[in-house]
Amino acid sequence: MTDNEQLIHNFYTSFNNKDYKAMQACYADNATFNDAVFKNLNSEQVKAMWEMLILKGKDLRIEFSNISSDGNNVKAHWDAYYTFSATGKKVVNNIDARFEIENVKIVKHTDTFDFHTWSTQALGIKGFLLGWTTFLRKKVTAQAMKNLDSFMKAKV
Repeated sequence: MTDNEQLIHNFYTSFNNKDYKAMQACYADNATFNDAVFKNLNSEQVKAMWEMLILKGKDLRIEFSNISSDGNNVKAHWDAYYTFSATGKKVVNNIDARFEIENVKIVKHTDTFDFHTWSTQALGIKGFLLGWTTFLRKKVTAQAMKNLDSFMKAKV
């Protein structure tokens, strides 16, 4: 296992152990994060996002696999199992992750998952009917960013 692969293995092991501080330590000070919900997060925001998700995700558990690297680029797959707090619905989210690593720190992290599948599980019939629309994507992103901002402000 390369150092970069070990970094990502440590990241997901820390996630599985609900150790957000160890996860945060994997990111560089100039890191960025993107997925279908959280867009263009800076290092401070991505670190707070993981802390928020771990602290609020009472039944959250993950499984990770297929960590592989090509130089400073690392890929991994992970599955998240949790109850979506806004609706109480069970979610299984299948996620492919890509990382860019510099000096054994994550500088760019991009998670990819099927938003329509996620929204159907998390939101039920509304997610099934509207999960393919940019309207719902923007609404979910706006709410997620509002939650993250409130979480960060409450910490200060």
